[in-house]
Amino acid sequence: MTAVRHVDVLVVGAGPAGLAAAARLAAAGAGRVEVLEREPEPGGVPRYSAHGGFGTRTRPLTGPRCARLLTEAAQRAGATLRTGVTALDWAPGGPVLTTTGPGGPETVRARAVVLATGARERPRAARLVPGTRPAGVYTTGELQQAVHLFGQHIGTRAVVVGAEDVSYAAAGTLRTAGTEVVALVTEDPRAQAGRARAQAARLRHGIPLLTSATVTALLGHGRLSGVRVRHRDGRTAVLPCDTVVFTGDFVPDHELARRGGLVLDPGTRGPATDGTWHTSRPGVFAAGNLLHAVEPARTAALEGARAARAVLDHLAGTPWPDPGVPVLVSAPLRWITPNRVTAGARPDCHLLRAGALPPRPALYVHQDGRLLHRRRLATAPSHRTLCLPAHWHDRVDPGGGPVRVSTG
Repeated sequence: MTAVRHVDVLVVGAGPAGLAAAARLAAAGAGRVEVLEREPEPGGVPRYSAHGGFGTRTRPLTGPRCARLLTEAAQRAGATLRTGVTALDWAPGGPVLTTTGPGGPETVRARAVVLATGARERPRAARLVPGTRPAGVYTTGELQQAVHLFGQHIGTRAVVVGAEDVSYAAAGTLRTAGTEVVALVTEDPRAQAGRARAQAARLRHGIPLLTSATVTALLGHGRLSGVRVRHRDGRTAVLPCDTVVFTGDFVPDHELARRGGLVLDPGTRGPATDGTWHTSRPGVFAAGNLLHAVEPARTAALEGARAARAVLDHLAGTPWPDPGVPVLVSAPLRWITPNRVTAGARPDCHLLRAGALPPRPALYVHQDGRLLHRRRLATAPSHRTLCLPAHWHDRVDPGGGPVRVSTG
């Protein structure tokens, strides 16, 4: 029988959220704080995202630099980082996890667990794109690791599927690797990235953007030879290429949360949490892109640090909150987080992601037909993240039905 090892706080995932939480907890004297990371190095996605855009506006950083600073802060505070270790499942009797790593299987019992397992892009198979299984097919993460970590040769001509910020980052990685970007292809009528970024790709680098178009098949045997594209009007075309990168379409890496019986939010598909990052399972917290696939590293790190405050309160004996009132969204809104309202757990704001919005839309918050909040937006940032202030929490009936956020 595997011996049980005890820690005070177990953080699963050494990305920005997990490292920030560990640094704050260790510095605050939470006891033995241990971080598990299945990759060989800590840092998460920023570790192999060599482009800028990390850090803050006043202190911009590249991804690797951001990962190093977060790692160093956690280690300096006294947290223990264990890499190459995978959390497999939950054992009976509170926050107890079974793990495996270089030293073999192990069972770890903690007074509190912070899940910070992040998110992942859905690969070609999950997107149901038919064809053979040729070489030259990547997600953004696989591409960035191949180029920036392993220095691998990619190809000569590439198609990028998607037109989000991450899609343009993938195009930049391809150009760094000496690969011509044939086109970006998106089902949407326009790019979902910022206008300046999309214009720079088209005008400065000559990368065409095919909108209202779908990649319907991969062609080639052994090595990719092209992709078939169908336009919304039914026209089809073949784009010759030896590389294709599927970008965006992020989903939370929620397998461990699901196996632990945590309630998952139907919009985000990550664990349902209140404004202080409590999940439905006592002793278990969640933070970062596990809750909202996917937001910038600085957002994830800030959530990790804030979740640490709630962990400290839990360790000090604060009772676990009741399940609270769920917060749901109506189309074209896609998800909201935090997505539970509990007493004394009001966040600074809720993050909202929307699809296509009308000009100058208004956000409405209702419960059982009562209007709790209304806010008119000056602009309509479709496919971007919105911030919904949370001062309406005081008007929520804890015994009432779900709160619903809608647009009009």
